Amino acid sequence: METSLGGAHFAPTTTYLNTATAGLLPGRTAAALRDALDDAVSGRPTPGAGFPSVAEARASFARLAGVAPERVSVAAAVATHVGLIAASLRAGAEVLVADGDFSSLVNPFAVRGDLKLRSVPLEDLAAAVRPGTDLVAVSSVQSADGRIADLAAIRAAARAHGARTLVDATQSAGWLPLRAADFDFTVAGAFKWLLCPRGTSFLVVPEADGSGGLPLLFAGWAAGEDPWSSTYGPVGQLARSARRYDESPGTLAYLAARHSLALVEEIGPEAIGAHDVALADRFRAGLVRAGHEPVPSPGSAIVAVPGLGHAEETLSRADVQVSVRAGNLRAAFHLYNTEADVDRLLDVLSTVPARG
Repeated sequence: METSLGGAHFAPTTTYLNTATAGLLPGRTAAALRDALDDAVSGRPTPGAGFPSVAEARASFARLAGVAPERVSVAAAVATHVGLIAASLRAGAEVLVADGDFSSLVNPFAVRGDLKLRSVPLEDLAAAVRPGTDLVAVSSVQSADGRIADLAAIRAAARAHGARTLVDATQSAGWLPLRAADFDFTVAGAFKWLLCPRGTSFLVVPEADGSGGLPLLFAGWAAGEDPWSSTYGPVGQLARSARRYDESPGTLAYLAARHSLALVEEIGPEAIGAHDVALADRFRAGLVRAGHEPVPSPGSAIVAVPGLGHAEETLSRADVQVSVRAGNLRAAFHLYNTEADVDRLLDVLSTVPARG
């Protein structure tokens, strides 16, 4: 029988099919966190914690994204990074987004109040770019239903009309290869498919010298070229890299992130993606045999099923962990899942009465 791609790195005790909400921590990550917590309790510094761990996590993400680490900033949440980009836009700028995209990507532009926020169906996004568009912001994979954006077409349309691009890779980084250099800005919350704890988010900016045109809203001491010489008064020299956009990082979260990201690198997004999508396709085929029609999302590791949202409670009682988003049952398949997990999900769903 097929084993999980993660092998001995994970130890789920449920049929966990909810990575689109939060990924499982690898064993090595959990062990590092336990050791760090013991050190914190006893008053001993954890070797490699603090800025060394942040630097390693930054470099690891940069390799996964295909850019230099000098282009990567860290924060605790995607909305923080998107907020920097929103704050950089001129009054009256047009921002084009996809209908129903994730709020952390959309709302920082909406709350500005003086921007023109325009929303169109995902499949129409590239065609909707026009000469007056300043920025196109889109998730590479839709959180609600797993649909994959046509990033190549969006990028080409944006370039043709002089618009910048912002891609949110939160629901794809880790299983879908990421080419951040193709876009002006890329953000990714790392607590899903990258298997990190909450409190880890990465932003890729256009220039390695940090001159990305973003306001320095969070430029505290950690944004200094030498943070330990920047702890009092105005910072004399901001970092000559995207680190100038960092908010002071949660060191435990990034201590964990360095271990989780290393595992993703070792296995590789291509291998992980092939594994994940094969399981998602097995689920899709089973759904069709059972008379259900999932939201079309070819090539995605996320499957959404209209008309089955009510099944979540039954699945939870059977120790099968999924989620409900936009009224649909949503299952997400990752490297710790197996064909047996898919079959277990289908078996339990077969016991759930349909609703009209």
